[in-house]
Amino acid sequence: MSQKPTYDNVFGKDRRRRELQKAKRATKRNREPRPPRRNDWMDLVDQDEDAWSEYVTDQRIMPRDERARQQAAVEHLPGDNGPGQPPPDVETGLVVEVSTGLCRVALNGQVRLCHLRGALTSEDTRFSGVVAVGDRVIVSEDDSTGGAAVEEVLPRRTLIARPDPSNPNLQQILVANVDQLLIVAAWREPHIWPELIDRYLIAAERHGIAPLICINKVDLAESREAIDDKIGAYRALGYRVLLTSAATGEGLDALRAALAGSVTVLAGLSGVGKSTLLTAIQPDFALRTGEVNHEEGQGRHTTTQAVMLPFGPDGHVIDTPGIREFGLAGLSRAELAAFYPEFDGQGCRFSNCLHLHEPDCAVRDGVRDGRLSPMRYHAYRKILLTLPE
Repeated sequence: MSQKPTYDNVFGKDRRRRELQKAKRATKRNREPRPPRRNDWMDLVDQDEDAWSEYVTDQRIMPRDERARQQAAVEHLPGDNGPGQPPPDVETGLVVEVSTGLCRVALNGQVRLCHLRGALTSEDTRFSGVVAVGDRVIVSEDDSTGGAAVEEVLPRRTLIARPDPSNPNLQQILVANVDQLLIVAAWREPHIWPELIDRYLIAAERHGIAPLICINKVDLAESREAIDDKIGAYRALGYRVLLTSAATGEGLDALRAALAGSVTVLAGLSGVGKSTLLTAIQPDFALRTGEVNHEEGQGRHTTTQAVMLPFGPDGHVIDTPGIREFGLAGLSRAELAAFYPEFDGQGCRFSNCLHLHEPDCAVRDGVRDGRLSPMRYHAYRKILLTLPE
């Protein structure tokens, strides 16, 4: 097995390493900011061009954040790859599981356990974690441990986050770089929860991710007409809805086709059958499943953390724990109606109508006369009352 490139041999010669170390020493972490160093430039007037080349003309203080500081140091070095650009032979991998200080990274057909470089930090960001499942990362060999290390997290194109349970001022990234959100709800055990479906739909739109609704356990429905009545409001708005049953096999082919070739994150209450569905469409997943607590009407948590799994030749799915507080952080009451497109253009008397108790509210009139879905409006009201004014 060939030796994987490290940042030392990527940047080349000993001279360049010494220059990088010199640039890093100029900005040690956690020191108090101080004015830029003053040079007596007149002393250099009579010196030759080589003497001038020993000086760095940009003497500003570099950022405190360790990763940004190292990146700024690299930008001061001569090179052919452009400022801040990793060399073309640096190895990049895909984070498939995250733990404290460690993560598993899919790299060159293998999954490697990597630790996080001390340079990686969440200081001065709004996030509580450094890496998330779905991140693309730069990996190098760690000579000190004989293993691999994550050097850098590449820019994310999408992410899904929630308020951090231990610090409401921070966001906890659940997954990154996903294409679609598969919203799994059960017809029964536990009963379908339209408010939660709407929360997931809002989260998908806010984060630029395509939503896909899956109603599972349809074999428990009293009639197909009852299902059509419940999901008709979503289909009328253009949302794609799949009906599935792991018990009978209904809808599994359509679900398998919908997941092929995409990075999909699953969301839904525990007990709705997310893991069971994944195992049904790809048996080698061998995920844990659990029974529903019939006294509480909720499922037992069988997924304890997000994990990315390969699906088919070029797809991935991410199974997540059942979560409820999802996707609404930072959303105000005045903004919520924009995520209910059927409310738009109804002709309310007031342009800033919240559709609660205002006079001449066309949305409430539409619910009463059947033009608008009472189920969707009821979910809207419940969500609205949880948001800050």
